[in-house]
Amino acid sequence: MEAIFHEKQEGSLCAQHCLNALLQNQYFSAVDLAQIGRRLDERERDRMAEGGIGTNEYQRFIEEPSSNYDDSGFFSVQVISEALSVWGLDMVLYNSQHPVALQARADPTRFSWFNLNSLLSGPELISDTYLSLFLTQLQQEGYSIFIVTGQLPECEADQLLRLMPAVQTIKPRLLTEKEEWDGANNEDPEDPVLTEALQASRDLIDSDDTALQRALQLSLEGYHAGSACVKDIRPVVPKIPTADSAASTSSLLPNQEELRQKRLAALDKSNSVTAATADKVVESGASAELTEEELLEKAIEMSMEKS
Repeated sequence: MEAIFHEKQEGSLCAQHCLNALLQNQYFSAVDLAQIGRRLDERERDRMAEGGIGTNEYQRFIEEPSSNYDDSGFFSVQVISEALSVWGLDMVLYNSQHPVALQARADPTRFSWFNLNSLLSGPELISDTYLSLFLTQLQQEGYSIFIVTGQLPECEADQLLRLMPAVQTIKPRLLTEKEEWDGANNEDPEDPVLTEALQASRDLIDSDDTALQRALQLSLEGYHAGSACVKDIRPVVPKIPTADSAASTSSLLPNQEELRQKRLAALDKSNSVTAATADKVVESGASAELTEEELLEKAIEMSMEKS
C-alpha cells in the first residue's frame, strides 16, 4: 500500500489530486491546470467571435466568469480531459453506450481497484464484491463516473501488484476523523502493532466492566435477600400522640385537680402517721426529743416504706 501514490486534500484542488492519483505521480499542479483552463477559455472566445463580436451572445460571454476554472481551485471536466490528452488518454462516460462502458458495467472486476479519494488518510482497497455497490452508491449520490481509456504510465505499484495481491487490514479514515484521533491520542492509528494493542486494551476494559457489573448485581441481590430476612426486626419507637389520639388518652391521664386532691390526702396521711410516731417515741422513753420537722421526715420515710 505504501507504493501507491496518494495526494491528500489541499484546499479545493480535487481535479489536481484526481489526475495525479490516476497517473500515480505528481505530474500536474494548480498552475498547470489554470493554464489549461485559460487556453480553453481562449478557444471558446474565438468560436463565439466567429458569429461577430458585436452580438449580444458574445458580449454576455465576455462578461461571464470562466466556466473552466476559478480562484477557489475548481476545474471543469474539460480541463481534466485536456490534461489527460497530453498522455494520450481519453474519458468515456460510465453510463454511456460506448462498448468500453458496456463492458465495464457488465463486469467491472478482474483488476485490483483502489479508492484514492484525497479526503482519505490513505488508499483504500476495494474488493470485487464492494466495487459494484460502490459505483452504484456514487451514481445515486449524483456523481458523474468516467472510464479512462488508453495506456497509463507505468508505476511501482503496478509492478508490485503483479507479484502479489494487495492486502489491507486497516481501512483509512477521513482526514477529519484522523485529526481528531491524533489530537486525542497523539499516536499513529495506522500502526498495526499499536492498533492491536489498543484493541486488546479495549477488550480488557470491557471484560473488567462486565465483571464489575456482575459483582454489583450479586451484591444487590444479596442485599435484597438480607433485607427480606430482617425486615421484621425493627426498633420500637414510642408513638407520638397526635391531635386525634390526645382526645382518647386524655381520660386516662389525671388532671391538675385530681393531683392536688391526692397530694392533700397524702399529706393528711403523713400528719396522722407523724402523730402516731410522736406518741410512739414519747412512750418508748427516748432521751432525745425530735423536732416537728424531724418527725415529719420520719413519718414520710415510714409512709414510703409501707407503700
